[in-house]
Amino acid sequence: MARPTKLAHVVYMTRRFDEMLDWYKVVFEAKVQYENPAFAFLTYDDEHHRFAFVNMSVIAPDGEVRDMPAGVGVNHVGYTFANPGELLETYARLKDAGITPYWRVHHGVTLSVYYRDPDGNRMEFQVDCCANADEAHMYMKSDAFAANPIGVEIDPDALLMQYRSGVSSEQLLAMPVGPPSPVPPEHGLM
Repeated sequence: MARPTKLAHVVYMTRRFDEMLDWYKVVFEAKVQYENPAFAFLTYDDEHHRFAFVNMSVIAPDGEVRDMPAGVGVNHVGYTFANPGELLETYARLKDAGITPYWRVHHGVTLSVYYRDPDGNRMEFQVDCCANADEAHMYMKSDAFAANPIGVEIDPDALLMQYRSGVSSEQLLAMPVGPPSPVPPEHGLM
């Protein structure tokens, strides 16, 4: 059975074209590969493009913004960082730019911060907490995960201070003790 080898890109249709491009350039430190008034293609690595944007104000100028029906559509797209230091330094860089997460949570299998772009699309920036896929699979089948499949709210500023003071990755990735994190109403699912 053939399966995809990677997630290639995400395409967004927007009526906030310039605002979306600016946000993705800041958040992902992305560069523009190609742009015209109707389309833009950005990347943050060696892929030819990771994001494409369609300027609906040019494509369908008489169209209208429509909300997605409640409970349907993509909830969020997740992006994994190599280690907790990269995740926390990205959090700090974005916070300095005035971009803050709407949810900060340790899911057990990931340490995660969630952001919304100018159109309200949600994304999860995460780092894996398990040593490998087998360990993650075992955790998700455990009684601990069944008791709290959402996770525990975290304080990324405190974790950032710990990281910068030399606390080990293992300590930063340890599941904190605490009550289950409430899921923000605008988020829905994990």
